[in-house]
Amino acid sequence: MKRSPATIALRWSGRIIVAAILLFVLLPGVVVAISAFNDRAILQFPPQSWSLRWFYRAFSYSDFAKGFWNGLTVTVWASSIAVVVGSAFAFAIHRYKFALRDFLEGILLSPLIIPHYTVGLGILILASQTGIGRGFPLVIFAHVVMVLPFVMRSTYISLENLDTRLELAASSLGATPLRILFTVTIPLLIPGLLSGWLFAAILSFNEFTATLFVSSQATQTLPVAMYNYVREFADPTLAALSVIYIVVTATLLTIANSFLGLGKILNVDAH
Repeated sequence: MKRSPATIALRWSGRIIVAAILLFVLLPGVVVAISAFNDRAILQFPPQSWSLRWFYRAFSYSDFAKGFWNGLTVTVWASSIAVVVGSAFAFAIHRYKFALRDFLEGILLSPLIIPHYTVGLGILILASQTGIGRGFPLVIFAHVVMVLPFVMRSTYISLENLDTRLELAASSLGATPLRILFTVTIPLLIPGLLSGWLFAAILSFNEFTATLFVSSQATQTLPVAMYNYVREFADPTLAALSVIYIVVTATLLTIANSFLGLGKILNVDAH
């Protein structure tokens, strides 16, 4: 069937609008990436001379190295705890009907709409009233709260895509509910659980607003260290570090999409 000129024009205008929006969103990142290669100790675009010196400083600055390892520690613990807790809540909400179910789901998903600084300030007030110090346990708890909705989303979509006939077949063969859970359900949910862990790890490692309230000098993560750095220096080091962030995050998501199929897990795959 031949398309009319109006249909073709509408289709191409839609593509142009989408391309313009993407360009508008990506343009600041492109400017920052180019500025990171500036040889001078000030932010300048376009650079007059080119250098990799700020990438070397990003890797050699001691506060960044400490913040990276602190952030990695918090990320691994927070993501792992969030996967266990979030998948358990997602399974219960998806499979069972109980009182206050919708209320519980709303509470668990509330960090999606509540500003992060409000969550961080609330956790800080709670910690001060209970005498809990601003150590790693408090930072990890704050990160678990922030990333829990994303783990629940990933697990819930995986449960929606799960073929329950496999569980029924195992049950008909005499398997107990616990054995079905560990031999059928969880293995089928592994792509969703891994994707949830990956999203939680990326979000946790990049979390700044809530972390700023609950961390101390000894437990500051890399985003907090970057914030402290920019208050004292105005060189392109943070631009170089931002380029590293973008490349690493994009690489992880590309690998995850290749092996796990994030489109299907997140329910955005047309097929």
